[in-house]
Amino acid sequence: MAKGIKVLVGTNKGVFIYSSDESRSEWRLDGPYLSGWEAYSVFGDSRGGRKRLFAGTSHAAYGATIRYSDDLGATWTQVEQGPKYAAETGFSLNRIWQIAPGAPSEPDTLYAGAEEAGLFVSRDAGLTWNELDGLTKHPSRPGWFPGAGGMCLHTVIVDPGNPRRIRVAMSAVGVFRSEDGGETWSPSNEGLGRVPTGQPYPEVGYCIHKMAADPLNPETIYMQEHCGVFRSDNGGASWYPIEEGLTIKEGDMPFGFPFCVSPGGDMFIIPLESSEQRTMRDGRMLVYRRHRDEREWLPVGDVVPDEQRHVSVLRDAMALDDLDDYGLYFGTTSGELFCSLDRGVTWKRLPGLLSRILSVKTWRVDE
Repeated sequence: MAKGIKVLVGTNKGVFIYSSDESRSEWRLDGPYLSGWEAYSVFGDSRGGRKRLFAGTSHAAYGATIRYSDDLGATWTQVEQGPKYAAETGFSLNRIWQIAPGAPSEPDTLYAGAEEAGLFVSRDAGLTWNELDGLTKHPSRPGWFPGAGGMCLHTVIVDPGNPRRIRVAMSAVGVFRSEDGGETWSPSNEGLGRVPTGQPYPEVGYCIHKMAADPLNPETIYMQEHCGVFRSDNGGASWYPIEEGLTIKEGDMPFGFPFCVSPGGDMFIIPLESSEQRTMRDGRMLVYRRHRDEREWLPVGDVVPDEQRHVSVLRDAMALDDLDDYGLYFGTTSGELFCSLDRGVTWKRLPGLLSRILSVKTWRVDE
């Protein structure tokens, strides 16, 4: 049975699926699925012989939960025991921002990052979920406050060789790490730029936009955050800036949201004008690339050279597929999806104009 590539797109009006063979020359668009629901997270799971598609859905009237489909989106089931905070915590479950797999040695394990910031785990392939409440019981929790995008836990990174080693990132809070499977947590923000909030907990208040682990070395982690672009070579214990080539004019601060890194070491970001404007610089949709062994970012791809695009790309709206000659994909707040097959240099706009794109993930699956 041949494998195909699917690009899973979560929007504020449901889930859409682009499908192609491995040539990725022609694409079919299906959807919307779960029409009318926000889908801040999507994930395709092929582990354990499954072919299960997850969506973290939310609705102003009905709240947030996780749904799954075992027939590529045709029908969906809401999990009966979804993420939920204990009543005595007083925390609200507003959105599911991330659904991420556990380590390869734990094929039935998944993690879900939520807003208000919290982490949930499933040990039965996504059917039931429980909170890892060691994170929300951290002594700094009274000092956690939301940023402009809410107080979301948007990144979950599990060490592929050690399933008890977990890193998470939260907007307006920072990075936390656990070495015991999520029972206890430590802030991990040394070297980052703190956002002044006035709260009395100096170990938090770091506005992480997106974090990504290097596929070749779990000790190397990259991030785009409110104050710049950073790298860690010690599993997140400390960070240093990697911003050469990103400052175009004096006083300009690197600002953006998504971050991707390929197995070969190509890193990608899409810089925006500023924290205040949050749109493409001068309307030019430029993709920047830097290899892990290089010292400078370069604007390698002018995505729409003949038109201005005063839009944004959100933190989870860029992804790579897992083919050797990988494809790079991103979606915009105006509902356009773009694809590059040559390391971000040239771009193709895929068919359809969707709603605001919140999440983009790829899935290589048997057709």
